[in-house]
Amino acid sequence: MSATETSRYVSLLTKNTLALVLAGGRGSRLSHLTQWRAKPAVPFGGKFRIIDFPLSNCINSGVRRIGVITQYKAHSLMRHIQRGWGFLRGEFNEFVELMPASQRLEEGSWYTGTANAVLQNLDIIQAHGPQHILVLAGDHIYKMDYGQMLVQHVESNADVTVGSFDVARAEAVSLGTMRTDAHRRIVQFVEKSPDPIELPDRPGRSLSSMGIYAFNARFLYEQLQRDADDENSTHDFGRDVIPHIVEHHRAVAHEFGPASLGGSGGSVYWRDVGTVDAYWEANIELTEVVPPLNLYDAGWPIWTYQEQLPGAKFVFDEAERRGIAVNSLVSGGVIISGAHVQRSLLFSNVRVNSFSRVEDSVILPNVNIGRNCRIHRAVIDKGCLLPEGSVVGEDAAEDARRFHRTERGITVITADMLGQHVHEDE
Repeated sequence: MSATETSRYVSLLTKNTLALVLAGGRGSRLSHLTQWRAKPAVPFGGKFRIIDFPLSNCINSGVRRIGVITQYKAHSLMRHIQRGWGFLRGEFNEFVELMPASQRLEEGSWYTGTANAVLQNLDIIQAHGPQHILVLAGDHIYKMDYGQMLVQHVESNADVTVGSFDVARAEAVSLGTMRTDAHRRIVQFVEKSPDPIELPDRPGRSLSSMGIYAFNARFLYEQLQRDADDENSTHDFGRDVIPHIVEHHRAVAHEFGPASLGGSGGSVYWRDVGTVDAYWEANIELTEVVPPLNLYDAGWPIWTYQEQLPGAKFVFDEAERRGIAVNSLVSGGVIISGAHVQRSLLFSNVRVNSFSRVEDSVILPNVNIGRNCRIHRAVIDKGCLLPEGSVVGEDAAEDARRFHRTERGITVITADMLGQHVHEDE
């Protein structure tokens, strides 16, 4: 098959695919960062939201029919999608469509699991008439060309293809893990097991599910109905639907690697930023000289909604009062006024005032850090006004008493903790 024919083949597959982004989870492991927002709406990388990554992967892959299934604390997520993802053209049958929980099957029944969330929107999904359906987690950070996965799905004659990634076995306890044969067929699948399946040729490693599934549409409809009729099911893809398919049908693994990368390639990168420590680390990694996630890849851009803001500003140049940022990401609207910022990530409209020092920290939008503050290894949530002289990251007991401190020593500060009651949706 020529390059032109191959490209045409992929484009036909993606054009006839509907992507469903599961964005309704509670995200409770992110603690106070999801107190007023859904996990996919949590800011990431200086100007994005977590959900921008799977949505951008869809657009860049040529999958331009997308449903976003929401439930918990979804207002800011829906507002973000309405503002930032309305550029698709309906007359070309392109869309990002919100599918909030609306008790479509029976009154009093919200989404009870990921499979049930898709089932409750089945009439909407069928009306779009897709040949294939991609089911995507809305809360992971990665860049991936779904077209490559769809090609493998069709050519291997699979009923479902599961996106998979090689991770350390110790990290796999919170993920689904699988065993495959020589032809990539999945022969065993367990979800969130304390004893993850180990790769036989890679000791200490596991082949884990990325929460990405490619289905033949008709087959998915049948499996959702079968699962709905099973009184013992929790109606979850990872716990119930995928293990049943592995046992009774043809499930194939698509291993995420260099061939799956979009744009100009780079490192194979996938992160579940489901805990505060993982979220902090993934953001701080972006300050490295060559970060594992390339956000400067013009061939695979990450799209988002952003305010029109002035450029970042650094003011004062005195010995003890110099506005400077080193090994840091600084977004639009930021003013560093006679302060020192090092190995940190500052979102839009942050202000750091004179004689303050911010190190190894993630500062979300609209934060104002007063004078003479010392901030170390912290995540400061949107809208916080840190009083003059605040010290964070030096006294573990004091941080734990006033704020939320993780086992790895990351301190989370929200407006509520400061008695300021500035919420995500305001």
